[in-house]
Amino acid sequence: MYFSFGLTIAAMAPLVPRIEADLGLSHAAMGSIMGAWPLVYIAAAVPCGQLMDRLGPGRALLIAAGIILASSVARAFASDHLTLFLAVALFGVGGPLISVGAPKTIATWFEGQERGLAMGLYITGPSLGSIVALSATNAFVMPALEQDWRATILVYSLVSLAAGFAWFVISSRPQARHGDGVLAATDATHSMTLLALARDPTVRLILLMSVGIFFFNHGLNNWLPELLRLGGMDSATAGLWASLPVAASVVSAVLVPRLATPPRRLPMLVGLFLAAAVATLSLHQTQPAVLALGFLLQGLARGAMLTIAMLLLVELKAVGARKTGTAGGLFFSAAEVGGVLGPLTLGYLYDLTHGFDAALHLLTAICGLLIGLALLVRRTLPR
Repeated sequence: MYFSFGLTIAAMAPLVPRIEADLGLSHAAMGSIMGAWPLVYIAAAVPCGQLMDRLGPGRALLIAAGIILASSVARAFASDHLTLFLAVALFGVGGPLISVGAPKTIATWFEGQERGLAMGLYITGPSLGSIVALSATNAFVMPALEQDWRATILVYSLVSLAAGFAWFVISSRPQARHGDGVLAATDATHSMTLLALARDPTVRLILLMSVGIFFFNHGLNNWLPELLRLGGMDSATAGLWASLPVAASVVSAVLVPRLATPPRRLPMLVGLFLAAAVATLSLHQTQPAVLALGFLLQGLARGAMLTIAMLLLVELKAVGARKTGTAGGLFFSAAEVGGVLGPLTLGYLYDLTHGFDAALHLLTAICGLLIGLALLVRRTLPR
């Protein structure tokens, strides 16, 4: 499910030149389209989290698969800025159900160190989907489909269809249906209000941190292929290079969260934010060795910093496993403010300055703010 999530998001990035030429869009307009689904996500995440607490992952994730499939198909038939914007925005209704449902399931089924490993494993899904989209789109899929970006998106939509069918088979098992019923009854009885969560100072700081993480991830991920292409690479080569940090993030997502025991989490987060800052600085260079190092650091940060922030949240006494759906909805609702502002701001800065240097400097500053927030979180946690 999360693979189709990542594939659908990342499929737009390598197709930017084709889509802009076909629909007559500027970089700023394309940035607004890239930020359309996070914009809807902000409003939908909390209700989706509450829905997840009541329906359980089985039925809620099946609904998510249908919505993501509809969004993908609608993109292929877009005729102008508005229709493409609405098609991408539709994804923001289904996306939160997966984002909240995965940690909800893991927080219920796993404990201790196994929970960290499980968190790392599931978060590789969107990274693997991104690798396929970035590396294969212009190198293989587009040439095979006679450079038709609409047909390419339709082919990728088949993955969402297959994922939805697979989850239908799994969720139809008696064990899954029984688990959903138990979760619904327990969470409905002991639900924590959003106001109570918002009053917790550590929760507020983690929510602010999530905004910065998503600003960095969504902004850089959406524009990286175009940044490399404007730096002199052809579209296929840029897509292959842009897949390197995604591949590194898969390894990071599996290994790093498992090592992030409670005493280590905040120091590791600070280290990941430093790695992200160095990665943005490296993108000012054109030497292959410097770029490769920067991409590895970007992948290291991307693969683990969101997962560790989620671990911090779900293991707070104010949250706990039974309230992960509602808390996760609040987390992703706040985070997608950054998800909207990231690609939109970077596209606007490019049109304003005719380059990506100002955008990269902004991302470096965001990483500095994240380090400051992590240090503040440390002060609010009990020793």
